[in-house]
Amino acid sequence: MNRPTFTPVQPVSKTGVVTPMRRIRMLQVLAFLALWCIVICGRLIWLQVIQHHEWQDRALRQQQRTFEVAPRRGVLYDRNLHELAMTTLADSIFAVPSEVGDNKPMTATALAAVLHVDPTDTFTSGSQMLARLNASRNFAWIARKQSPEMIAKVKALNLKGIYTVKEFKRFYPDNEIAAQVLGYVGIDDNGLGGLEENFDEDLHGTPGRMYANVDARRHRLGSEEREPLPGENLVLTIDENIQYMAERALDHNMARTHAKVGTVVVQDPHTGQILALAVRPTFNPNDFRHATTDLLRDHAVSDVYEPGSTFKLVTYSAALEEHVATPDGMVDCGGGQINVAGRIVHDAPGEHFGNITVAKALAESSDVAAIRLAQRMGAEKFYQYIKAYGFGDRTGIELPDETRGLLKPVRKWNPTTIGSIPMGQEVAVTPIQLISMASTIANGGVYLPPHILLQSTNDMKGDGKLQPAAFHPENDLPSPLPDGAHRVISTLTAAQMRKMMEGVVEFGTGHLTTQLNGYSAAGKTGTAQKIDPRTHTYSKTNFVGSFVGFAPVNNPAVTIAVITDSPDHSMHFGAEASGPVFQELAQEILEYLGVPHDQPLRTPAQAAKVDAALHADNDEPQENADDLNSLFAEVNNLPANDPLRSSPADGTRAPVSKHDLEQQDSGALPPAPEDSGQPASPLIDPKILEAKREQEKEESAKEVADNKAGQQPLQAPSSATPAPGGGVVVAAGKRVTVPQFTGEPVRKVIEQAGSIGITVKVLGSGIAREQAPAPGTMVPEGTAVVVRFGR
Repeated sequence: MNRPTFTPVQPVSKTGVVTPMRRIRMLQVLAFLALWCIVICGRLIWLQVIQHHEWQDRALRQQQRTFEVAPRRGVLYDRNLHELAMTTLADSIFAVPSEVGDNKPMTATALAAVLHVDPTDTFTSGSQMLARLNASRNFAWIARKQSPEMIAKVKALNLKGIYTVKEFKRFYPDNEIAAQVLGYVGIDDNGLGGLEENFDEDLHGTPGRMYANVDARRHRLGSEEREPLPGENLVLTIDENIQYMAERALDHNMARTHAKVGTVVVQDPHTGQILALAVRPTFNPNDFRHATTDLLRDHAVSDVYEPGSTFKLVTYSAALEEHVATPDGMVDCGGGQINVAGRIVHDAPGEHFGNITVAKALAESSDVAAIRLAQRMGAEKFYQYIKAYGFGDRTGIELPDETRGLLKPVRKWNPTTIGSIPMGQEVAVTPIQLISMASTIANGGVYLPPHILLQSTNDMKGDGKLQPAAFHPENDLPSPLPDGAHRVISTLTAAQMRKMMEGVVEFGTGHLTTQLNGYSAAGKTGTAQKIDPRTHTYSKTNFVGSFVGFAPVNNPAVTIAVITDSPDHSMHFGAEASGPVFQELAQEILEYLGVPHDQPLRTPAQAAKVDAALHADNDEPQENADDLNSLFAEVNNLPANDPLRSSPADGTRAPVSKHDLEQQDSGALPPAPEDSGQPASPLIDPKILEAKREQEKEESAKEVADNKAGQQPLQAPSSATPAPGGGVVVAAGKRVTVPQFTGEPVRKVIEQAGSIGITVKVLGSGIAREQAPAPGTMVPEGTAVVVRFGR
């Protein structure tokens, strides 16, 4: 019997169906799962390792809000620690556009109705605000650094999503004062002009940070802050009071001359420190948006102009230093013209000088004389002095956009240049360069670079460490000298130049407008034709009138430069356009500083009398002007038989009193000089005259007392009567002796006459040449003496 055969049974599923491919499928699943794990792990490595920092930053941006905390900008102080620029808090308006929602157009319109008060301010217009609201979801500026009144109006609107935040705002308490020096600051506290721009990095400080954690609904969970570091404070050399005086004097002059631009610079000649720098027209740095580019420009350092005759100070000082001239030496002015390489150069119309002293040539501002002196030196030597005075280079003053001026090297001079530069043509300078040159002469011959920054400090006013540095005039130079300082001329040459420049003020081109009361002054006028941009030639109507000077003469306290660009043609000369500014400003500054007077102080009445005489039109023809004695008689209404109507003939003694004749007969007086063609010297010894005046004062006082006691009115002095020997005797009463006026300038003549009780009829200008009656004549008090002046 055969046994049955068993065959292996295939695995079956519970349903009884056999699945032979199950293993393959399992392998596929395992492979997929492995690949998926590899991808996930790779992605995790990519995100958590390779891009770890990027995603961490994104998380921080979602979970935190970072706010930059602006630092407080440094303060700008004047030398007395008065705040010229400071930082205050102001409210700014911002919006959260996501909270505003769909009401953005209506919100922008409502805000613009309140904030858009200035048509030129596009930032607060409705369209601009709506654009900013649509451009962001979380934050948008509406208006920044607004006034409390404006903030109150916006809050009254009660708009959803509109908030305020405190910001620092730059504030200039004196408004326009020293605007070009200080500059201005933009909306983001960035310096955009003046010292604010030049020292922006130091003034700005280091911003702080504030980190705030927020949840998904933007609710703050906590914060962390990093304090900002305030900017450094700057103490300037500016004196706020002197700055105000300078700007006020400049305003007066701009109204008087209707000039296009005016600039005034005041400097301490012994340190180079700028005490004031004023420019007109100007702007308000608190509202700089409405200022044009020209208003923002600092003309004292950024503009150049041909200096004209003020540049002759370089020529004359160089000639003295090189010993090619002396103040009393002669220079040939050629009758008012000179030929330079075929070009005829003329002096001012009406001036036809021949051989005159160098001092007189400077006082009268002769162009021909300046050219002669430059030719004596030679071009190379002259150029060396121009460079030594700082022309052609930047001074290094701490103000932006300074220009170096225009000065050609000698190799580029043409044959006629030596006839132009000595009188201030073919060279362009800045007001800062000009005043530095004048200060070099004032301080004894040492060039000191100008500067306007006194110190930079982290200390604040009131903390005890920062102290004011009030300006007190000194006569000593810094020791050691600062960088860039060097000697240009000797102390002797500087002293000679100061004396010659005093002549400009006393009887030269500036004598009508630059003299001070109680102080001596020295300076130089300048009148330069401007270049006509259409013809590229010198204009016949546009000028730059300037004056640079210092006071007092022997111990200068301040140097002042005044530049008036395009004044009215009727007053385009430097003495007329800029001289009055120097006169007004120097007088105020010296009195403010308490500088001792070095000349007699005139009373207001005397000052008015001198001023009226100095400003009289002396060029008008006078009746009987050729006969001083006839004019004297006419002015004083003398009767026909009055002995004072005529003076002694040439070669005779001057009229004297009976007492003086007796003194002469006894040998106490010298004999009369022979006629030499020069004005006669007084025959009376000054000591005798002084004693006589004292005796007359005593007699007059006694006479007044006697009249008071007897209740008798004073008798007017009677007319003079002839004295033996041709002299004149004045009847008893109040009488004075006519002084010697010849050789004196107008101002001193008027002062001297006023001091003894007589007046002066002025003919001409310059130096006293003739007078009537003659010196030594006894005349009643109140008599008008006729004096002819000439140059």
